[in-house]
Amino acid sequence: MSPIEKHTAFIKDTAKSLGFDFCGIAKAEYLQEEAPRVENWLNQNMHGAMGYMENHFDMRLDPTKLVPGAKSVVSLLYNYYPEQDLAKDDNFKIAKYAYGKDYHFVIKDKLKDFMHAIHENIGEVGGRVFVDSAPVLERVWAQKSGLGWIGKNSLLLNKQKGSFFFIAELIIDLDLIYDSPLGDFCGTCTKCIDACPTDAIPVPYVVDGSKCISYYTIELKDSIPPEAKGKMEDWVFGCDICQDVCPWNRFSTPHTEPAFSPHPDMPEMSKSDWTELTHEVFQEIFRKSAIKRTKYSGLMRNIDFVKK
Repeated sequence: MSPIEKHTAFIKDTAKSLGFDFCGIAKAEYLQEEAPRVENWLNQNMHGAMGYMENHFDMRLDPTKLVPGAKSVVSLLYNYYPEQDLAKDDNFKIAKYAYGKDYHFVIKDKLKDFMHAIHENIGEVGGRVFVDSAPVLERVWAQKSGLGWIGKNSLLLNKQKGSFFFIAELIIDLDLIYDSPLGDFCGTCTKCIDACPTDAIPVPYVVDGSKCISYYTIELKDSIPPEAKGKMEDWVFGCDICQDVCPWNRFSTPHTEPAFSPHPDMPEMSKSDWTELTHEVFQEIFRKSAIKRTKYSGLMRNIDFVKK
């Protein structure tokens, strides 16, 4: 076995041992095809108030600007599909990814262990780890490395297990064997487009971020626009509608990550519990959760907007 084969096998085995469900590798190179798409999306203001999306345009498209001398982008998928779906009708709903401990911390720790294992077993490999933390077009890299295809809802769809995954990357200066991209398996299906209550998918494969319920409830710091009134379907942090209706998610299986289990009080919360939530209870239940991102005031703003 050649060194490049040995290193590739080690990367894939380590990914598995750290609990990642899928691992794919692509060559670190400029994403030429993506440049006009990203530019067009920004020019149409589909990023809304997310001004940071305009920053570091070159870095988004070129991994060698993030990691000088980068040779490979290792993409990793980590399942977060819960055992119990807490999004019940006639109750406020939060996105499944936010049930447990903030994924940034859980996965970042695994990525640090991954890099440590690489240094111990392969040697001085330069690189950086990313989990939704830098200008990296993670879905594009996951697609390029054969982990799935980008669906009409703009999310990565995996043939074996759907789309309820966190995506993470290692960008490293190590030559590896690259995987091949798959085709697109959405076919003529438009379920995600048809189900979106705010019409945030104006055309297939393009999401208008400025109309997305996730954007309204998390990213938007100002008031939620009045045109969204009556269209939020009780979502108060994030939204799973376009994933829940996707036929590929019938293959989703529950995760085995204890850190992603919800606080024991959360499944029991009723609409009135949410409405009467105090700052103290918020701090206790969501102490380590991604929901802290919207802060207590943001969550209560969302509940207030949705309940009327």
